[in-house]
Amino acid sequence: MTRIAHLTSAHPRYDTRIFLKECTSLANHGYTVSLVVADGNGDEVKSGVAIHDVGASLGRLDRIRQAPGRVLSKALLLDADVYHLHDPELIPIGLKLKKVGKKVIFDAHEDVPKQLLSKPYLNPPARWLLSRVFGMYERRACSRLDAVVAATPFIREKFAAMGVRTVDINNFPLLGELSSGEVDWLQKQEQVCYVGGIGRIRGILEVVQAMNLLTSGARLQLVGAFGEPEVEAQAHRDMGWRQVDALGFLGRNEVAQVLVRSVAGLVTFLPAPNHIDAQPNKMFEYMSAGVPVIASHFPLWREIIEGNSCGLCVDPLDPSAIARAIDYLVTHPQEAERMGRNGQRAVAEKYNWTLEEAKLLEFYKGLEGI
Repeated sequence: MTRIAHLTSAHPRYDTRIFLKECTSLANHGYTVSLVVADGNGDEVKSGVAIHDVGASLGRLDRIRQAPGRVLSKALLLDADVYHLHDPELIPIGLKLKKVGKKVIFDAHEDVPKQLLSKPYLNPPARWLLSRVFGMYERRACSRLDAVVAATPFIREKFAAMGVRTVDINNFPLLGELSSGEVDWLQKQEQVCYVGGIGRIRGILEVVQAMNLLTSGARLQLVGAFGEPEVEAQAHRDMGWRQVDALGFLGRNEVAQVLVRSVAGLVTFLPAPNHIDAQPNKMFEYMSAGVPVIASHFPLWREIIEGNSCGLCVDPLDPSAIARAIDYLVTHPQEAERMGRNGQRAVAEKYNWTLEEAKLLEFYKGLEGI
């Protein structure tokens, strides 16, 4: 078994988990790897991975209705031995691939039923109904696939309880990607950063409010794009926006430079059902770059952050608590540096892609015996 096709209709072609970690790792270890995407940017071969584009969608509904069919057509042409799905909307085509004798894996990046409970474009009754219906469908459909790759231990345990073959491949950082070694704290400026998708549920409004409460004068380096225009407009109206530098989307090298200059990285997601047991990639990326983390005080996150003494946990709904944490780290550089080094050490020892890659390769070897 050597031919593997990763399929996505929603993620960008250079997605960190899909392309940079999973596809590249498999290609580097002798597998023939294809990646089917739907972004309209054409075909290419990169890092030993053959990328096949089935064309961009016109919007969310068009993507959900039309893109899976285009992905399936390309998948069948590739005639791979294993198909690795990365979007819930592709589960139905996974079942079709099973019918023609293929091995199929679903990569559960999120706990989708819980994620649906927080979708801003759905009203509360619709969220509850869709969450419940998808939960039942997920249980029935995934039991018919060969395995589920889970992005966190919590998601793995959910599928294991269903009797599904599963393994957790955590989305931990690539060693050395965002930091070349020991951090030079003299390069730090009076700034903190947030890197990733920006939205109400990720706590952006509370963070902007916090910036207006600072006594240290620190600025926020905001890396990423807003997903909700009305939330972006509300953030711009807040007095705290004067302390924000909106940098938009940046490449990985540019993100690394932002982290080099930042005293702390923010991941103050609101307590949505899908966040409580999540393991945000950005949390570990901050740690890998030697940057202290200011995180929501969810039990699992406290265990990671406070357990490794690499940051501060706060109530994400309390802008004053976020402001106090920022001010503390800006005005206590020696303590911030100690926390940053602790985080970097924890990533080097246990929260890194090298360890997860070994699990992924072992998992694929096990598939050969199915």
